[in-house]
Amino acid sequence: MSSRCHLTRQGGRPRRDTRKDPLSGHLFVFRGRRSDLVKVIWHDGQGACLFTKRLERGKFIWPSVAGESVTISPAQLSYLLSGIDWRNPQETQRPTRVG
Repeated sequence: MSSRCHLTRQGGRPRRDTRKDPLSGHLFVFRGRRSDLVKVIWHDGQGACLFTKRLERGKFIWPSVAGESVTISPAQLSYLLSGIDWRNPQETQRPTRVG
């Protein structure tokens, strides 16, 4: 799904696009057009929460989507948000300095 719309409009997309209940506790992940931006929306019981991450270098490795949505494991989501290719878990870049 595209991440180019406002949060209030995007908050209704999970129900419309995936036919899933946005209040269920599921995480809904959207990727930017250039694949360097990810937005995660979820409901914590009190309201909608938004997490946004933009990579300084590289791109988020996105699963191929045959239908409207795809389900990934918590480990795969962790790799995705870390900028690691979740299909073949290896660090994509090594730190050049510490601290």
